[in-house]
This record gives sequence, C-alpha cells and structure tokens, in this order.
Amino acid sequence: MSIAPAPAVTLGNRFARELPEMAVPWQAAEPPEPRLLVLDEPLAGELGLDPAWLRGPDGVRLLVGAAVPGGATPVAQAYAGHQFGGFVPRLGDGRALLLGELVDGGGRVLDLHLKGSGRTPFARGGDGLAAVGPMLREYVVSRAMHALGIPTTRSLAVVATGRTVRRETPLPGAVLARVAGSHLRVGSFQYARATGDADLLRRLADHAIDRHHRPAAGAERPYLALFEAVVAAQAALVARWMLVGFVHGVMNTDNMTISGETIDYGPCAFMEAFDPAAVYSSIDHGGRYAYGNQPAVAEWNLARLAESLLPLLDDDQERAVALATESLGGFRTRFDAALSSGRRAKLGLPGGLADAVVGPLVEELLALLHAGRVDHTSFFRALAVAARGDAGPARRLFTDSAAVGDWLARWLALGPDADAMDRVNPVYIPRNHLVEDALAAAAEDDLEELRRLLGAVTAPFDERTGLERYAAPAPPDFGDYRTFCGT
Repeated sequence: MSIAPAPAVTLGNRFARELPEMAVPWQAAEPPEPRLLVLDEPLAGELGLDPAWLRGPDGVRLLVGAAVPGGATPVAQAYAGHQFGGFVPRLGDGRALLLGELVDGGGRVLDLHLKGSGRTPFARGGDGLAAVGPMLREYVVSRAMHALGIPTTRSLAVVATGRTVRRETPLPGAVLARVAGSHLRVGSFQYARATGDADLLRRLADHAIDRHHRPAAGAERPYLALFEAVVAAQAALVARWMLVGFVHGVMNTDNMTISGETIDYGPCAFMEAFDPAAVYSSIDHGGRYAYGNQPAVAEWNLARLAESLLPLLDDDQERAVALATESLGGFRTRFDAALSSGRRAKLGLPGGLADAVVGPLVEELLALLHAGRVDHTSFFRALAVAARGDAGPARRLFTDSAAVGDWLARWLALGPDADAMDRVNPVYIPRNHLVEDALAAAAEDDLEELRRLLGAVTAPFDERTGLERYAAPAPPDFGDYRTFCGT
C-alpha cells in the first residue's frame, strides 16, 4: 500500500482509534489493472475531491485502496448479525474496508468504504472479491434512491480490477467505493454486547450518539434516547421504501444502520406488479424479507438492538427491559404515521381529511392493485393524469374497470392535487429488466445503456420525451425475476 500523492486527501481514523476492538487494520488487495468504470462527479465535489484527479491513475488507486493518504488507517470492521433469523456472533467486513472518514463541504463526517477489495480476517472462506455486475447494481440503485430522497449509502465509483472473479461462471472483478454517514449497524452493537465488554458497548454507543444522534447526549437517559432515535430513523426509512415499492431483500441485522441509511444493495429490486408477497432474492426461500414483511422485520431487528443495549439502559434488568419495550412500541406508531402521510401525498389528498375517510379508500385501492397485478409506479403517475381529467390511462391498467371506476369517482370527489402528486410519484425507477440489460452490456464493456439508465433514474420525477422505455413495465417474457448477493 502506497501513499496517495497530491492533491491532498485527508482521511480520518476515528473509528479505528476509538473502537480498536472492532477494527482490524488491513489493506486492500492490489488490483492488477484498475480501470474506472463510473464516477459520481457531483458526489465527489460534495466531498471536496477533484473529479479530474479521481479519474487519473492516482485517484483510481485511492478508489481501490491501493494508495491511501498518510495518517489513514484502513480497517475491516467487526460486527455480528442475525442472518435470516439465525445469529452469527462474528461476521464483519469479509470483503470490505473502511478507508477512513472524510469531512464534506457542510462539515459532515462521512465514511469512505470499499466493497470487493479482497479477503480480510472476516472472510470466512470467501474470496473477498466482487464482480462488475453487482457493484454496478449498487451504484445504479443507490443513486436512484438518493434521487428519490431516500436516506442511503451513496456510491462514489466503481473500478474494474482486471481480476477474474469466479462465481457460477468467471466474471470480471470490480471494487465499489461508497460513502455513508457511518457503517455502524445493529450488528455492531450485537458484536459489542456478545464480547461481554461493558466498556466497549458504552464507547460504541457514545460514538454512535456523537456521529448520528447528538441530541441524545443531553437526555436524562442518553442510551435510551439513542435507541429511540434509531427507532424513529428506521420507521421513517422503511415507510419510504414501501411508498416507492423498494424491496431490500436481505434485511439482516448487520444490514440495518444506526444512522437510518439504506445499506447493502445485494438482492434488492423495485416491485412492479403490486404484491405484498413480492420476493426477488434468490436465497429468501420462505419470503422472510418480502415487500409486505419489511416493517415487521425492521421492528424485529430493532428488538435485537434493544437487547444489545440493555446493560446501558438501567442497572436493573427488569427495568431496562420495560424501558426498551416501551420505546420499541413507538416504531409501529411512527411507521404507520409516516406511511399514512406518504400515501396521502401519493394520492394528492388535501390536508384535514379524516382517517376514517382516507383509510378505507387506501385499503380498497391496495386490494384493487393486488388483484389486478397493476404496476405500482405506473399507476400513481397515471392517477395524476386522472386528476387532470383523463381517467383513461389509469382505467386501462385494470382488468376490472367497473371496480376501479367506482374507486376513481370517490377519489376524484376529494379534490386531489395532480401537481403535488407528480412531485412525489416517480416516473422512472431502476426497473429490473432495464438494470439487467445495462449490467449485461457492461459485462461486455459497453456502458452506454448504464449511462442512459442513470440519466433517467437520477431525475425520477421529471417526465422527458424519448425516455418512454424507462417508464414502461417489464415485457411479459421477462419472467420470474431473481437477484443474487454476488458473494
């Protein structure tokens, strides 16, 4: 590992210094032929990084961890996690590295983190590598999520390594460089608790409070306030997923952040035909992480965080459990409020309408969408057209036009605001067939389709002539879609 030359890039090592028990100093594997594939130049600018330099050989070496600034301490982070309900006490960054912390133009401290940078002590027999396709998937989907206004880790760049990665077939290798408020997870707290080191658990909680939830520091019970802040952040986050039809696919506790950012775009997808049971992950055989299960899973994960924090909540175990249980109860209230508010906005409904009016209307609509296997994204854009006086496009999405006609009449009588609807209902999402087309082309070294897709999904609410293909559902022959982790 060499030192990155000018221009000066400063990477802090706060996590490594404050929590050495959870940080294994490590270095990335040297890639044989690193070559930049994509770079989010606006994000680079926010981070105070020169895009032109990042595109050059020295910048590319930074983006794969082969050259880091002096004073940086790249580490593989330790964490535990429940994976599909089964607890694993030692997971950690098996193919990832935290290069260090950056400070953006607004003074926020952000992690610069690599994925696919080689084996670490946490690799558990894996090769520590990543392929071009899964890394570009995360790049596309995380950029789309950011454009939709959903808290997320952000992808800075994908660099091809020139190394072959062996999965079911040989694949071209890549490293993803991503940015986040931090990579602290529920699993981080599970790891600290499992060590039995009360001081480590307290230092981790203090670190999380200072990084993400500073008001908790002044609370009467700061660690309970930390838990409540994470509950609130995750309730808001999962509600936003539900509103756009996002299916995370692998909601293990090691994939739930303390910051409330979406993390790990492995077997993820955007739902097309509305279906609460929608599952896209090839390994989710029982539908644990189906679209409609996401709120309950989030609540379950937060209960695991509460268990980890119990020694900090009160010296009396029973009192600690009672406090945690009461605070966890706020998840459902917060989630329901966020989801209800978001659905009102998607329907363009005026404020002041009683829940007794809106609730049944929403439930009836969801039943109609499910029964008709109606495309979730297309419907809400067509609904704004109906609010402007043309109900034809919305009606044609249903086979039972009489039932939807009755619903439309009652909805229109409430005076929906079409312009407000267009501000919250996207035209363009990373539709699964388009993502697959772009990744297949990229595997053949053709990035043009990827660029066109990014152009659509990074301005998701602005309908543009010539992009009709990016607003259309998958063709009937696309089939039963499945996604993979890429490990």
